[in-house]
Amino acid sequence: MGILTSIFTWWNGATIGTRVYGLRGMARKGEDALGNVYYEGRKDTAGNPRRWVIYQGANDASRVPPEWVAWLHRQVDDVPERSMPPQRAWQKPAIANLTGTPLAYRPAGAMEKGGQRAAATGDYEAWTPEG
Repeated sequence: MGILTSIFTWWNGATIGTRVYGLRGMARKGEDALGNVYYEGRKDTAGNPRRWVIYQGANDASRVPPEWVAWLHRQVDDVPERSMPPQRAWQKPAIANLTGTPLAYRPAGAMEKGGQRAAATGDYEAWTPEG
């Protein structure tokens, strides 16, 4: 990311002002597998320490894993490594929202898949106002 991008755009990650001034006095609490970094620091209006995430890459909340969402929303007190049970063998890792990307789900009949879908099975009867 170029210096001009980090100065003027917030949607490509944290601006330079956030990195230099906004995180002053904040304690780094951890990092997730996607490279997002989590901080805790100054008090909010209720007297609780504020919790922040600095995204690695695009600012997209769907890129925050569920265990860190729980920490950000104060559902757990300590960071996930110490407060959450270990991941089970059958659990899949969280993935970001793929809407608008080439990997997005497109059902049969979608325009991106050719617009063709299977014919009705015969149990469908169209409604007519006279009938």
